[in-house]
Amino acid sequence: MAWEDDLFALLDDLEQQAEALYDVERGHELADRSRAEYQQVTLASRLMASVGGDVVLDVRGVGVVNGVLERVGTGWCLVGGSGQDWIVALAAVLSVRAASERSSPEVAWSPVARLGLGSALRRLAEAGERCVLRLDDGRLLDGTVRRVGADFVEMAVGEDGRAVLVPYAGLAAVQSR
Repeated sequence: MAWEDDLFALLDDLEQQAEALYDVERGHELADRSRAEYQQVTLASRLMASVGGDVVLDVRGVGVVNGVLERVGTGWCLVGGSGQDWIVALAAVLSVRAASERSSPEVAWSPVARLGLGSALRRLAEAGERCVLRLDDGRLLDGTVRRVGADFVEMAVGEDGRAVLVPYAGLAAVQSR
C-alpha cells in the first residue's frame, strides 16, 4: 500500500509545517508578552532583588555612591559603605550599576519594606546623630535631623542649631558621619 505511505508522509509533513509555524508565532507572542510584563518592573523592585549585593549608584548632586545595598523602601534605599551609610532618595538616582538581573515585585515586599523615606529619616532623628544632607543641586547641610514632616525634614545646623527645612523633592541623599 504505497499510496497509504505517501498519504501518511504528506500528512506528517503538513503537521510538521503547521507545528513550525505555530512555534514561530508563539515565539513572537511570548516576546510581546515579555516586553509588556517588563514595563511593570520598577527601579525599586530591581533594587529589592539586589539587597545584600554591591551596587554603584550615580546620584544627582552627590556623584557616585557605592557599597552594599542593605535595604530598599518606598522611594529610598540604604547603601552601606566604608565607614558611612547613605540613605538615597530614588528620585535622585541617575543610574545603577551591578544590580541584579531579577526583580522582586512590590506586592511581595514585607510591610517594613513599604515604609517611605520619612520613616528612614525619623530613625535618624531618634538617634540624634550628626549627618550630612546632600541636596540634589550639590549643596550640603551638616547637622542633626530634628524632626520629620509629611514632605520635608527639619535639620538643626550651625553653632546655634538654627532650623532648616528641606523638602523631600530637593533631597538627594543623607550621609552618616
